[in-house]
Amino acid sequence: MKISYNWLKQYVKTDLAPEEMGKLLTGCGLEVESIEKVETVKGGLQGMVIGEVKTKEKHPDADKLSLTTVDIGTGELLNIVCGAPNVAAGQKVVVATIGAKLYPSTGEPFEIKKSKIRGAVSEGMLCAEDEIGLGQSHAGIMVLNAEAKIGTPAKEYFNIEEDFMFEIGLTPNRADAASHVGVARDLVAVLKTLHPENKVELQLPDVRKFKTDNTDLTLEVSVENSTACPRYSGVSISNVKVADSPDWLKNKLLAIGLRPINNIVDITNYVLHELGQPLHAFDADKIKGKKVIVKTLPEKSKFKTLDDVERELSSEDLMICNTNGGMCIAGVFGGIESGVSENTTNIFLESAYFNSTSIRKSSKRHGLKTDASFRFERGTDPNITVFALKRAALLIKEIAGGSISSEIVDLYPAPVENFKVPFSFEKCNSLIGKKLDKELIKNILSSLEIKIESESNDALLLSIPPFKVDVTREQDVIEEVLRIYGYNNIEIPTALNSSLSFAEKPDKEKIQNIISELLTNNGFNETMCLSLTKEDYSSRLKSINADQNVKMLNPLSSDLNVLRQTLLFSGLESIAYNQNRKNADLKLYEFGKTYLAVKGEQGNKYIETKHLALFITGKKKEESWNAKAENVNFYTLKGYVKAIIERLGIDAKLNDTTTEEFVQGLSYTWNKRTLVTFGSIAKPVLKSMDIKQEVFFADFNWDLVIEAIKKNKALMYTEVPKFPEVRRDLAMLIDRSVKFDQLEQLAFQAEKGLLKNVNLFDVYEGDKLPEGKKSYALSFTLLDENATLTDKQIEKIMEKLIKTYQEKVGAEIRS
Repeated sequence: MKISYNWLKQYVKTDLAPEEMGKLLTGCGLEVESIEKVETVKGGLQGMVIGEVKTKEKHPDADKLSLTTVDIGTGELLNIVCGAPNVAAGQKVVVATIGAKLYPSTGEPFEIKKSKIRGAVSEGMLCAEDEIGLGQSHAGIMVLNAEAKIGTPAKEYFNIEEDFMFEIGLTPNRADAASHVGVARDLVAVLKTLHPENKVELQLPDVRKFKTDNTDLTLEVSVENSTACPRYSGVSISNVKVADSPDWLKNKLLAIGLRPINNIVDITNYVLHELGQPLHAFDADKIKGKKVIVKTLPEKSKFKTLDDVERELSSEDLMICNTNGGMCIAGVFGGIESGVSENTTNIFLESAYFNSTSIRKSSKRHGLKTDASFRFERGTDPNITVFALKRAALLIKEIAGGSISSEIVDLYPAPVENFKVPFSFEKCNSLIGKKLDKELIKNILSSLEIKIESESNDALLLSIPPFKVDVTREQDVIEEVLRIYGYNNIEIPTALNSSLSFAEKPDKEKIQNIISELLTNNGFNETMCLSLTKEDYSSRLKSINADQNVKMLNPLSSDLNVLRQTLLFSGLESIAYNQNRKNADLKLYEFGKTYLAVKGEQGNKYIETKHLALFITGKKKEESWNAKAENVNFYTLKGYVKAIIERLGIDAKLNDTTTEEFVQGLSYTWNKRTLVTFGSIAKPVLKSMDIKQEVFFADFNWDLVIEAIKKNKALMYTEVPKFPEVRRDLAMLIDRSVKFDQLEQLAFQAEKGLLKNVNLFDVYEGDKLPEGKKSYALSFTLLDENATLTDKQIEKIMEKLIKTYQEKVGAEIRS
């Protein structure tokens, strides 16, 4: 949200510098993310002055250039070469002096330097309006009024305003601060708390001069859906003149990044950003039947909005209608047929309080995000509609002329009551961690417009206005007190009280930290992705059942409408984002949850499972003069997976895995359950994410990892063997249906005494092999703890293994 420094000071009389004000706003919970200097003309015409052309001569070496001398009030004439056809002696002009930086209406900015042009010295530049951002014309230099004073800074002559724009990261619960007055209210409260001696007060606009001039344009108003529209106010204004806004109004809107349109629309935008109350102006002559009806229309009704797009309405969309049909999607977007145009002379001005849920659903349904919907979705003040209407009506009379031609219509059948909240001083001090003076607390509450209805020695009964939509409980009020008092004013305690408590073993946080450190030390970066994802991903893998998606009832967008069933796509999104920014060598890991909705007889059962995902892609190491740049591969990932399993001491079995996710995949199982699957991600999946290089992915079932750790046997010391291990390898051709765990079991059945380990170190499936076959390369580790193995013993064991594989799985041993 953008807030103007100058505009803010209309409501708070203070001399605070922008940086100081920004710190105070951040301290009270309105985080100022940036402070940007803004000017009505970029660059502020710095280094430019008003001058007078004293002489003009033709350049001896160029037909289209002139040699001029210019007086800028310094006592010395400047020699300036000018190419404009309209330059003449006696003219008052804008002169850009040496060092001035120009920001043209189109093109890149440039700096004025002393130079020679065709042999003639030039000590500045005579400016056209497009060269300094004051217009689009390049027909010649700007010729000013003869009364212009020589030496006057151009900034002063053109009344260029300087302002500072605060970019505030407004949290969803702070609807009360979605305006300049809302921000000013908090600033006043902070200033009163810090400097109670200064009698600073919130200065609201004066609307006491509002009065009805006549009733010549009275319209009938009817609200058929008071649930979606609890309050509707309106007034008619006749004989207005639609034109450009005055400079002061344009400058206010430009300072916060809004484009001025015309005086009527600009006033509604101005009041919205001033008070936080959205307004809408209708061309009263286009309101058929002279009646405004607030209602819903039938399902699939057609309606064309201001952006000239025909939209299909839902029967739940609240509409502002006339007797012939819709004029506006209430609180979201206006219609193309009822808006204010340059030919408008009579207007009907709307100021309403809409149900936040209704507006949010309509906004999401049509993909329309406007300043009005932003505020209505979070909750506006139901008690400010008439005040905002009077404020806008008075501004329209002042700027666009006209007469207020109706009484204010105000339909408010069930007024919204203030929240009644009991407040305990003792609980406030307990939650804050510091004892605050009771008078200080009461002053803070009063400055936030929270009324004290009754009071005792240790408690208050508070009446909280409905514009504070998120302050409905005692702890909410305490948070209000704390943010105004200042989080940084709460001292850090010198003593720490603690009590012994039983902790479940193994410590899940400790285990996670161990693996995080292991991965980080190996060059991985941790990512934290949203659990929300797009439903479209369900169609990209057959292993994801779209019927098991946990869907959001009110999604933020179509890209965030379900909870994820896998960590794969959120990781691939991170990789694609990085690769698009030339960061292609990545090692990422994420601890996160997946979600499933499993249908049962009594409705859906929701299952949450924690996972650890690893992603590697690109080069193993950064480029270096003394090391070859190698790409990561399947075995790089396998090494990391194995390191995690060994670090945790889990006795897991390695298996071949074939899934649509992986071109080449393996898994580790524990207790006949899959602990982790890993491999090279299939190209169709990568292509769907616009990733062009190979990515390797591992998916740990972290809940099962923790369960496996619980079953681990106590660690015991084993003496280092006195005799050497022996490794032998076998390459074999087997049916694709044969799994590694089957080969491992057969090996240990054939040799129970001396065989210590079986490892699968190569898998090949390709065109050169017979149909239905694959090639496995296994390594066998042999050890006799009491003697050195002889060649004869080793050969005998290997022959036994070969015979077993040939008989049991039809293996063909390859040399």
